[in-house]
Amino acid sequence: MLSNETHLQERAPQRPLVEKRWWETLKLRWEWATLPLGLLVLLASWQLVVVVGDYPEFVLPSPMAVAAKFVTAIWSGLLWRHLRVTLAETLLGFMLGFLTATLMGYWLAKRPVAERLIAPWLVAMQAVPVVAVAPLLVIWFGFGLTSKVLVCALIVFFPVLINTIVGVRSVDRDWLELMTVLRASRWQRFRLVEVPAALPVLFGGIKLGVTLAVVGAVVGEFVGAREGLGALINIARGGLYDTPLLFVALLSLAGMALALYGIVVFLEQRLVRWQR
Repeated sequence: MLSNETHLQERAPQRPLVEKRWWETLKLRWEWATLPLGLLVLLASWQLVVVVGDYPEFVLPSPMAVAAKFVTAIWSGLLWRHLRVTLAETLLGFMLGFLTATLMGYWLAKRPVAERLIAPWLVAMQAVPVVAVAPLLVIWFGFGLTSKVLVCALIVFFPVLINTIVGVRSVDRDWLELMTVLRASRWQRFRLVEVPAALPVLFGGIKLGVTLAVVGAVVGEFVGAREGLGALINIARGGLYDTPLLFVALLSLAGMALALYGIVVFLEQRLVRWQR
């Protein structure tokens, strides 16, 4: 009898746990279902606006017209030819801006006096729109890859810099004192304490920077480029007024930004797993 009661007491807490897991599974499935459902609602609303408003294709094309243009652009190789150029500019510009910003941000975080001296100049540089700087970079470095990469790096630099400074300074002083007591080297302090503590804040800047890098690439291509999604937008909105092709370029940019953002989120979940 006693053994049966003990057995029942051991099994009693398992029911709420099972119910909790069932609810979490249902919630996760619903979250995954909202994306395709939202997409279907958007496409249906888009088609409804086109039909009710009776808009011509050069004003607002239907989803089917855009899908047909997508297939044509992919099949002919036009979309990939422009997409790969923008992707290369975005990745190279992001890496350049990220590396420069993290190195300078770490250096400034360790030297408050230097930060007070340099910060006004950095803020002044950030206040100048990238659209105004892009023509100068094209004049100085030409219409090739270099000017577009520099535009991306400039737009990525500031948010990553700020997040790096904030992240490094958010390290718990107790941990630093513990590393001092343990006579840890500077490299050990950096690897074991500063980097893990700064990563959550730094990833906020990375997620913002990787999406801004796409914007920077398009801004550079608007100013002067023969290839890239920005150049494709210029072609589409030129004398032809090929609005479906314009939608193809815009949706490709959105898809590329979402893919890059998703990669950063995936890395964040793997590298900052301990925080959860």
